[in-house]
Amino acid sequence: MKTASLIFLAGSLLAALPASSQERVWRCGNEYTNNATIAQQKGCKVMEGGNVTVVQGGGGTTKSSSSGSSGTSAARAPAGSPRVEGVDQRARDGEARSVLESELKKAEARQAELQKEYNNGEPEKQGSEGRNYQKYLDRVAEMKAELARNESDIAGIRREIGRLPTNKPQ
Repeated sequence: MKTASLIFLAGSLLAALPASSQERVWRCGNEYTNNATIAQQKGCKVMEGGNVTVVQGGGGTTKSSSSGSSGTSAARAPAGSPRVEGVDQRARDGEARSVLESELKKAEARQAELQKEYNNGEPEKQGSEGRNYQKYLDRVAEMKAELARNESDIAGIRREIGRLPTNKPQ
């Protein structure tokens, strides 16, 4: 009787070993594994706490499967979107270009105004800044940051204008 219970106990312990080894999950960046050797090779960290649920992505097109189209699939409209005729698209592009150009003019005018006010890092002191120099320094730093932001905005608008197709009459 004791032998039978010992064999049962040993069998249940052996059956529990694989289950306990699968409880450990390692995270390797955006990947997860339960293989200890792979985790050690990649320098993964052990996940502790709750369960990990991995959802496999499906239905997506990879670059290798669309290599025959030479990257033109990225320029296509999403499935189910309405088809726009060439004339309508050129009109939309022209309207987008005019909006972006007006935004560019506004941003450039604002940049000129900011540079004039900034006065090469030495703007005129206002009110209590004569007595509180730190307040003046803070305002100068804020002006410099605003100039940099506006310059970045101008560069972004120029990039967007450059991405638009040129209107060529056919």
